Amino acid sequence: MPSRKVTMSIAAVAAALAVGGGSYAIASAASGSAPASAPPSASSPASGPRTSGGAPNARSGPAAGGTEGTVSSVSPSGFTLTTSAGQKVTITEAPATTYQEGTSPASANAVATGETVLVLGTTENTAIAATQVIVHPATPAAATAAQVVPFHRGTASTSKQAGQIPASYSQGSGTIVSGTAAGKATEAALGAYPGGIVDRVVQLSNGEYEVHNIGVNWPHHVFVNQDFKVVGAD
Repeated sequence: MPSRKVTMSIAAVAAALAVGGGSYAIASAASGSAPASAPPSASSPASGPRTSGGAPNARSGPAAGGTEGTVSSVSPSGFTLTTSAGQKVTITEAPATTYQEGTSPASANAVATGETVLVLGTTENTAIAATQVIVHPATPAAATAAQVVPFHRGTASTSKQAGQIPASYSQGSGTIVSGTAAGKATEAALGAYPGGIVDRVVQLSNGEYEVHNIGVNWPHHVFVNQDFKVVGAD
């Protein structure tokens, strides 16, 4: 495959402008209205969040997150992937995007159709502006993919809990974080519950993290401790 870095700088500028609005247009082009396969947003009935009074946790705007899946197509400005739960995600790359193959440094050429990748970056709906792409990411032995409930339009969210939910947790609480902490929490959550798209990471008052997951009917909230180990989900 010819080098994608040569044309990436020019194409990435235009592609970055499309992250906010263009990604929705891509997802909805097939239907002409609301996309049938689009994951639920943070405030939609299908995604929850479920509340016991007060306003829903409807934080808006791009935030640090990511996803994992299989590359379905590659272009000079980025690529698309499909998660294990069937969600299609548009990835844009930039000159500052870094790459790994396993644990070794790599180039953009390592991203090829059919490869499994973990993408960390700024998420907005089904589009991610990548800051880091890991080809052939490590798969934790404790991955619980069988428990993940894929998103299907018209199907109510699954209401259940797994592991430990922080006693002081209430939906909408906490502070959105970015940088290394957000990346580690996202990677941990996707490793344990693959298939979704992380659209934000929130640090709670006890120092743990709530990783907000869309594109699946369960789990929507994955809880990660300060050692970046998954401790619970709902």
